[in-house]
Amino acid sequence: MSVPASSGRAHTRVLRVITTLSASAGGPVEGLRRSADAMSRLGCETEVATLDPPDAPCLRDLPFAVHALGPRTRAYSFSPRLVPWLRANASSYDAVVVHGVWNYCSIGTWWALAGGPTPYMVFTHGMLDPWFRTASPLKWRAKELLWRVAESRVLRDARAVLFTTEEERVLARSSFPDARYNARVVCYGTADVSGDPDRQDAAFRAALPGLGDRRFLLFLSRIHPKKGCDLLLRAFAAAASRDPGLDLVIAGPDETGWRPELDRIAAEGGITGRVHWPGLLTGDAKWGAFRACSGFVLPSHQENFGIVVAEAMACSAPVLITDKVNIWRDVAEAGAGLVEPDDLPGISRLLARFSDMPEEERAVTGRRARDAFLSRFSIEGAAADLLAALRGEPPSPAREPVATRDLLPAGR
Repeated sequence: MSVPASSGRAHTRVLRVITTLSASAGGPVEGLRRSADAMSRLGCETEVATLDPPDAPCLRDLPFAVHALGPRTRAYSFSPRLVPWLRANASSYDAVVVHGVWNYCSIGTWWALAGGPTPYMVFTHGMLDPWFRTASPLKWRAKELLWRVAESRVLRDARAVLFTTEEERVLARSSFPDARYNARVVCYGTADVSGDPDRQDAAFRAALPGLGDRRFLLFLSRIHPKKGCDLLLRAFAAAASRDPGLDLVIAGPDETGWRPELDRIAAEGGITGRVHWPGLLTGDAKWGAFRACSGFVLPSHQENFGIVVAEAMACSAPVLITDKVNIWRDVAEAGAGLVEPDDLPGISRLLARFSDMPEEERAVTGRRARDAFLSRFSIEGAAADLLAALRGEPPSPAREPVATRDLLPAGR
């Protein structure tokens, strides 16, 4: 296909297939929404097929056409409408992009399109990471069976399997070393922060009136064992006396009913009054939290990219992450934050190092974070790179690999 570099009209139609467009699903949904907007400015029209039911609240007021093919089953997200709809409509699109594996979206798309004239690509979104093998061994056995039966063919027959970092690509190969597929690393990012800072701050403060004007570290993601929230609370309890004026905000949906256990950990550590739980923050309240925080912390055990890290960097927030967030080398190279291993000693060092950091050094780190966002994680660059993949163009010359020497987290 041929797509002009820029024009005012849509010259290419791309279908994105995703299980849900709910904001609670995290980074893949946010990335899709932002990239669709940026790609439209490059002459690419995006439509989305989702397995949400047509009356789902998350489908209101979206900036692109949506084909709601749900409802879906709770297990495996099966919807009988997906394959017939794709077979009937795929010819209307120049390419199809599937988000995620291990659910019916990927296999249904393969079943409908493999060997046909409309090519498809697969964003794995970190779902092939070997961390899941040890974290959920029973689920991993089921995934291995599904891999042998179908998912290996889904990736084999795709025009490209898309990874957001080189680290993610290498980790995926270690999970299934005999897999055959065309791997491609594409830039990933998010839109720059915009809007009225005062209004955003007011929206955040209104969502969390108990915080007052106290300084705080922000965690904003799904509340899930993969994210390391338990270790964060234990580390904060140990470090709380170093900085009595610093609180912790843990924002996000509780997907697994983990909150009572986390409340117990906070109580045992004597920090209940310094930990705040606003729930899911969106819109102005979310951006107000990013702008107001002293630093952003994501102590994940596995994160293929971490779009919230890029959002925090856009807001000039120093970022505190583990070496399991796959953009950690970029963060370390840019001096945009602190990196440590994903265990209790490592996360404790993260907080201690941040508490000991002079205020001027924190400000410099925040400015470096902003600069790194603009140079590495802007949505415009990500959209152009994905569009090149959709057009079947060769990848642009990769950046020089980030040297590992002097960037490895302390304690390694």
